[in-house]
Amino acid sequence: MALVRLQKLIAASGLASRREAERWIEAGRVTVDGQPATIGDSADPERQTVAVDGRPIGRAERPVYILLNKPVGYVTTMRDPEGRPVVSDLLRGVRERVVPVGRLDLTTEGALLLTNDGDLALHLSHPRFHVEKTYLARVRGLLDDDSLHKLAHGVLLDDGMTAPAEAELIRVVGSHSWLRLTLHEGRNRQVRRMCEALGFSISRLKRIRYAFLELGQLQSGEFRYLGPEEVQQLKALTAGPGQPKTRGREK
Repeated sequence: MALVRLQKLIAASGLASRREAERWIEAGRVTVDGQPATIGDSADPERQTVAVDGRPIGRAERPVYILLNKPVGYVTTMRDPEGRPVVSDLLRGVRERVVPVGRLDLTTEGALLLTNDGDLALHLSHPRFHVEKTYLARVRGLLDDDSLHKLAHGVLLDDGMTAPAEAELIRVVGSHSWLRLTLHEGRNRQVRRMCEALGFSISRLKRIRYAFLELGQLQSGEFRYLGPEEVQQLKALTAGPGQPKTRGREK
């Protein structure tokens, strides 16, 4: 078998993304036949032993792609030092080590993609591909046309002006407004920060769509495997030069 870059071997084993594997190599946690590895090193997995923290990595797992309807109260990580519930607790029967693509915070629910395809996870998370995410938010207060205009055309946050988005007032219930917001970038806690910058707080936030993937009949805490056509569509999103490719039918 031909030599393969170490970060690719580690990612294929399902232990981490390529980016995280590179950090492990830089930190001196990776060895080849007992010798410390450096960035750029390769190995023959049929003849050599690649180990992380002294433990040999397994053979490449079959690639799996999962859509989870994340409930409130779960941390988007595979382990939590504080002992809080994590999304991996919900993946009953999944033997492969998958990682989340992006994050949903503790109080946000909805569509979360998980995979052991480290390359795809890295590419989908890269801002240049503008992968759409659509959210349904219950906002305290009454959203007026001026606020919707600002959400759609850009809100100034502490890390700069947000990119144009799609904002639609769905309904008003008492003192709350229901908002549908589609983003083409992925800043940390972006929906909450955008609304807070305009003087509104969010009492409920749910991601109802990731790229073209919708929750459908998935109940809170349930997941499903993606089909081959869906996987190919996801890969197609990052196959080109990085132009927006997920625009389509109204969410």
